[in-house]
Order: sequence, then structure tokens, then C-alpha cells
Amino acid sequence: MKAIVIHEFGPPDVLKYETVADPVPRFGDVRIRVHAATVNRVLDVAVRAGTQAHRKPVLPLIPGVDCAGIVDAVGEGVTKFRPGDHVAAAGGMPLDPCAEDGAGYAGPQGMMGVKRPGGFAELVCVPSFKTHRLPENLDFHEAAVVMRHCPTAWNLLVNIAQTKPGEWVLIMGASGNLGAVGIQIAKNICGARVICAAGSRARADVGLELGAEYAIDYSTQDILSEVLKATGGKGVDVLYDNIANPRALPQAFMSLGEGGRLVTAGAHGGPVVPIDFFHLYDKRITIRGMPGSKPSDLPLCFQAAADGKIKVRIAHVLPLSRAADAHRMMENDPGMGKIVLDPTAG
Repeated sequence: MKAIVIHEFGPPDVLKYETVADPVPRFGDVRIRVHAATVNRVLDVAVRAGTQAHRKPVLPLIPGVDCAGIVDAVGEGVTKFRPGDHVAAAGGMPLDPCAEDGAGYAGPQGMMGVKRPGGFAELVCVPSFKTHRLPENLDFHEAAVVMRHCPTAWNLLVNIAQTKPGEWVLIMGASGNLGAVGIQIAKNICGARVICAAGSRARADVGLELGAEYAIDYSTQDILSEVLKATGGKGVDVLYDNIANPRALPQAFMSLGEGGRLVTAGAHGGPVVPIDFFHLYDKRITIRGMPGSKPSDLPLCFQAAADGKIKVRIAHVLPLSRAADAHRMMENDPGMGKIVLDPTAG
């Protein structure tokens, strides 16, 4: 099969398009013929650059921390899936063979594309219990992006913030992947009223296209005054931020009203941000950091996407052979929509 292989850390050119042996599914494994794998700023680009040593990536490495595609073969002990099923997989998983349901496994674990072969390949083997069935009407490219970002946003807004119908939600990073998904979950799943913010007019206006009632360009507008104007002086009930921009977040924090909740699972723009502690205790604000999601969230995300309630932003779909180009594009414009690699594309 063809795959992208990293033999050493460095610039995008270290991503080599090579012919390697087809993986053989072990006990409890599902082999996926990949139709989509997303390119991620940290877990792909930064890992390749060698700036994520704390994750202890294992070289040589086939990167790609997620994938979506069609089951190609199954290993011994697998009854839940069969060839032809549409599935997706991502994230941390056992490194050694394990039972189909993962029961009793106590061995080493690691993220696909970091400690075990990932999705930047024509074929990849993953444990059955880390494989997720897709709705029939959900496109593979969309499914890969949904799997990467939607459960995090769903967990923050639905489970952690417990956003209620009619509440005001301020979404930071309107045109980013987590921001764009967050707008739609807040609006279409939670029934909230949404204000979005970004660092340019064009990026803020992306949020209006996704359903936000108001869009703030914080390069020219004051977040607090615009939020108070939109909410009639009340402030927002929920602040959703995964950036920690030290210039914008302090203003956004002040826009939280009585009993407000700030939720976050990211800090790539910071991470150190000053906040007003008087406002924190005077308004009885809760701050919750919570990466990840509940296992039960993912099927709900897939179905919401299949039903058109969540539409992911895909900037480019490129053949697998252009992985280095995808990394360069991501480095030059980190705020763009998602880049998807498709090994089946010519």
C-alpha cells in the first residue's frame, strides 16, 4: 500500500510518500481502507516538526490521528464489523491486541498517528472497540472532520456548560474548526442564541453564515460593549473559548453575566491570560476546562451531521501524495477550514 512515512522530524519535506507492506489485522482488529484523514495543527503538523516530544512519537511513523473509510478485513474475534461497513476511528487506543469490546485490557496505550500507525495511508488497522459505525448518508470527508472536532465541542456545550434553550452563548474563533462546530451545536442542538467573535471581519462573518445572530470583529470592535448591546446589558450565559488569546479573552470574560460559565479545551493562543477576579466572584462565574468527550457523544455528532444540523468546514481535499503540501498550507494559514487527505483521490 501507499502511505506517508516520517523517518525524522523536520519541515514538511520529511513526509515521504512510500510503498509499505499492507497491515495485517491482529486479534480484535478492524482494517480500514481509508477514504479520509484530517490534517491537524498540533497532532500532525507539530508532531512532524518535532515540537511534541512529550507525546513520545515512535519513528518511523505513519501519521494521521483519525480516519474514515470502509472496513476491508477483520481480525480473529471480531463479530461487530464486517467488510463493507462504513466506519471512522481516532485518538488513543491499545497498542497490543485486545478483545473486541476492549474488556480487561491493561496494556500500553497510545494515539494512532503518534505511537501506532495512523490514517495517512491506504489501509490502517485499529482495535474494533475504537472503531465507530457511520450513518449511511454521511460522507467520509465530513465524518473524519466530525470525529476530530465535534465531540469536543458537544461535550463542552452540552455536557459541561449544560447550555439551555434561549441562553446567550459567545463563541470565540468563529471561523476555526472548533468555533464553527461550536456555533452550530449551540444554535441547532442546544437552542441557544449565539454571538461569535474572530480577529477579522471576514472570519467573524463566517459565524453569521453558520447561524450566529451577531458577529464581532475584535480587531476593530470592543467585545464587551458589543455583547452588552446584543444582550440588552445582560451579558452572555456561556463563553466557549479554545484559543486563550491574551488580548481578546479578557474582554470576552468580562462579557459573562450572572452565573456565567466559561468552558474550554484549548489554549494555543496563550496559554497565560489575565482575568478579572472581582468579576469572577461577583458574577459567580464557573470556569471548566475539559478535553475529550463521552463515548456516547460521538454517535450523536455523526447523526447530527448526517441530518444537516452540523456542517463542517473543509477548505481542501487533497490526495495522500500531497501531504507535505497540506502541512505547508496549514502552517501558512492555521485559521483555514479543515484539510482532508483522501488516499482514493487521483
